[in-house]
Amino acid sequence: MIRVGFRCDAGVRSGVGHLVRCVALAEELRGRGVEVVFLGEVRGSTWARAQLRERGLPLLPAPEGPARLAALARELGLDAAVLDSYELPEGTGAALRGAGLTVLAIVDGDPLGQEADLYLDQNLGAERRPFPVPARRLAGARYVLLRDSVRRLGRARSTGPAGPPPRVLCFFGGTDSAGVAPAWAGALLAAGVPFEATVVSPTPFEAGGPIAVIPPTDRLPELMAGADLVVTAAGSAVWELLHLGVPTALTWVADNQLLGYEELVGRGVAAGLGRVADPAADPGAAGVLARLLTDPAAREEHGRRGRGLVDGKGRERVADALLRSDPR
Repeated sequence: MIRVGFRCDAGVRSGVGHLVRCVALAEELRGRGVEVVFLGEVRGSTWARAQLRERGLPLLPAPEGPARLAALARELGLDAAVLDSYELPEGTGAALRGAGLTVLAIVDGDPLGQEADLYLDQNLGAERRPFPVPARRLAGARYVLLRDSVRRLGRARSTGPAGPPPRVLCFFGGTDSAGVAPAWAGALLAAGVPFEATVVSPTPFEAGGPIAVIPPTDRLPELMAGADLVVTAAGSAVWELLHLGVPTALTWVADNQLLGYEELVGRGVAAGLGRVADPAADPGAAGVLARLLTDPAAREEHGRRGRGLVDGKGRERVADALLRSDPR
């Protein structure tokens, strides 16, 4: 039996996006009879740890240093390793390849010095951007990794002009590492138009008005599919929203999200809210939200442009490429 190890972490500071996309690929591999194990840490996020536990995906602590990780990989009998972290030492990929493993590195533009047999950059437009490593790369939306819980969903019907107030979902990853959910809840209220909203936040707060604040939930895919508008950051959840065709308004909360934000907003796939310190007091952000909340056609146009960019088969293409790669 083929054995694949996933080296990634999740936590309040680093977020859970790396873990979520690795879980999607792990679901695909396990469906093909591949044995998988996660190596890393899940810090301060009960929700993230539950994603592994509920799927029966084992999690082992990862030792520090490339050589010790390579020794653990040999001890576990791994045939391949998937690296998905901004914080790994540069020599990690090289050490694993030296131990005879095939290495897939999941990156967001910059390979961060990692050596790999195969690179995956699932960001929109990645196939048009230069890559500094002369190695095989899977690039662009054809290779987006989606979880089972997203792939099996369809989009709920949108609220029309004569229907009830639009349903808004607001979230910023599984941990809201930047702590911006309260500010964007305030921006929705500042728009001054009718809506009903669910805001997902690991830290409870009182928003008031038509806003319900809930903790991170496994129902997030269903909430996305049922929303008329999603307010979020340009992180990995965007690909799930594109697959579902849900109208989305984007900000960014980390510098590595800016490239994706500019691509998505520039192509009209999502509305741009910018990045402001106090969105509730920013007339530009409030104006964009008011327009989207009162004009169903305008917001649905964003959903229409995004729908079809992510066909849900990306993880199958990535698994095909990984399992075809010959270990060194």
